[in-house]
Amino acid sequence: MAAAVAGPGVRHVFLRDMVLHASIGIHPHEHGAPQRVRINVDLGVAEQASSQDRLDRVVDYEKVARTVRHIATTGHINLVETLAERIALACLEDGRVRLARVRVEKLDVFEDTLAAGVEIERRADTSSTGG
Repeated sequence: MAAAVAGPGVRHVFLRDMVLHASIGIHPHEHGAPQRVRINVDLGVAEQASSQDRLDRVVDYEKVARTVRHIATTGHINLVETLAERIALACLEDGRVRLARVRVEKLDVFEDTLAAGVEIERRADTSSTGG
């Protein structure tokens, strides 16, 4: 997954190749057993002009990982598109995140294909903040 383009004042926080078991799919046989999915998240984050070495000054990728795990493993989701949207929206709740690129791949769908899935990119609505 290519990283989103970083402009001035932007850093990227990412999770690469997180593999989880999720209850996902529209077919009846997909409702009974969790499937392996690979999730990649790339967040374009507005940098804060600070050299302080403090976790509260950055987007915490451990927190992002916990959020992704929770969304992917709680309840059944029909579509990989829905899973990707939920992850992107959750990431954009942090006001520092300007862009969320999320890729969700089902790994065991086709015998002759490594993965099938979707990648989305969502931007924060900055119209209400003037940014």
